[in-house]
Amino acid sequence: MMQADLRAVSVVWRRELIRFSRDRARIFVSMLQPVLFLFVLGSGLSALVSDGTDGVDLRTFMFPGALGMTVLFAAVFSAGSIVWDREFGFLREMLVAPVSRTAIVLGKCFGGATVATLQGLLVLCLAGLAGVPYSPVLMLTLVAQCALLAFAFTAFGVMVAARIEQFQSFMAVVQAVVFPMFFLSGALYPLKGLPGWLQMVTQLNPLTYAIDPMRRAVFGHIEASPAAREALNSGVQWFGWRVPTLLELAIVAVFAAVMTAMAVANFRKIE
Repeated sequence: MMQADLRAVSVVWRRELIRFSRDRARIFVSMLQPVLFLFVLGSGLSALVSDGTDGVDLRTFMFPGALGMTVLFAAVFSAGSIVWDREFGFLREMLVAPVSRTAIVLGKCFGGATVATLQGLLVLCLAGLAGVPYSPVLMLTLVAQCALLAFAFTAFGVMVAARIEQFQSFMAVVQAVVFPMFFLSGALYPLKGLPGWLQMVTQLNPLTYAIDPMRRAVFGHIEASPAAREALNSGVQWFGWRVPTLLELAIVAVFAAVMTAMAVANFRKIE
């Protein structure tokens, strides 16, 4: 039984990769958003906020947010294939196969996470244009953080998709949830000095704890004054205490585990 489940995970994972490799339009679109945010929005706002960044290029500050955005949307939307499979009957064939539904969920999560991480790698290729150095340690750190973020939100997408029967409904629900999560994560603005209510919301947002470690990693490899680090890289703070990177990543990992468990539970309810 275990061997059959592992084979099922592998098959579903490879199916997601094959689907991604054949969809060139998807690859192109995945690059469009970060390019617009970094080199259009970032360049346009640089002249307005140059005094507040204390010499740090705004595009450098925004790079972790653009990277996280790419991985986030790729991960969640990759789970939409479940809804397509349901509409075209392929999901029913998967569910009647002699494998556990947990294996199907894990295959989907690993497949979507791999696809999202690959799309994140494409954004990492633009790091130099945003003033982010191509340090091997930094690149490996960002890839690992992208993989964790990708798995967590692929699991979230699978959990949602397992309860929805039409792709249009899935897109509507995802956009209603994911866009607020992104804009409330500090991806595009510093977390320091926010109004009390907004600061509380960002602290409750699991995506915040994925974006902040990426920004920490970037600021750990660039030259920036203490004032710039204090203004732009103050991090997530609980009652004045800055949350350590390992704890932030642990929060994302717990979120991933909870979403995976909920996705499995929802899959078991599918008839």
